[in-house]
Amino acid sequence: MKTAIVFGATSGIGREISKLLLKDGYKVAITGRRLEKLEALKKQYSNQVYVVQNDIQKVDEVENAFNEIIKEFTTIDIIIQSSGVGHINPALAWDKEEETIFTNVVGVTKLYDLSFNLFRNQGFGHLVGITSIASIRGNRGAPAYFSSKAYQKAYLESLYMKTKTIKSNKVFITDIRPGFVNTAMALGDGIFWMVSLEKATKQIYTAIKKKKRVAYISKRWRLIAFILKIAPASLLKKMI
Repeated sequence: MKTAIVFGATSGIGREISKLLLKDGYKVAITGRRLEKLEALKKQYSNQVYVVQNDIQKVDEVENAFNEIIKEFTTIDIIIQSSGVGHINPALAWDKEEETIFTNVVGVTKLYDLSFNLFRNQGFGHLVGITSIASIRGNRGAPAYFSSKAYQKAYLESLYMKTKTIKSNKVFITDIRPGFVNTAMALGDGIFWMVSLEKATKQIYTAIKKKKRVAYISKRWRLIAFILKIAPASLLKKMI
């Protein structure tokens, strides 16, 4: 039986991707802060689910949870990082900036490193990071969130480059960049091109199975990403 870990499985994309993995016959370790949400999913797939509560902001908890799962599963085929937080924060309130940094940068980096080192030692594995279209450029309303996603994008690309050092050529890195998905993470009002959670997770799962290096969700966001990359900052300053 193939095995997977999903960090951030209590809700949204992480929870729905966990369900798709379970339906495909994976044994899945699910993690997150809200134990009752994890246990509810376990009740549906009792023999396939292993539950570990942890807070991604606390690197010691991330490492302890990771090691516990490895001890239980021995080897891991896929690790999906879906934990995250985002705030509209034009006033630059430090508590919101700090939470974003410790979640999206510090905790996520710890998990990425643990995952890569595991896969390097195994000689195989697939690391999937749920980043965002927000990784492309900055934003005056949510600077910490957009910057943290840019960091994640660059870090995943760096790990992809490091796979050159693994002789087996069986370690894969996938960067999933959703646009607006109908979850609690969607920031702001009047959001355009909002994609349903069901549609988004199906596209994400397809990209994972194809071991894509980068995937925009939905696919139309690839065009927006291209426009954002070439647009001058002076123009974006007036728009976003």
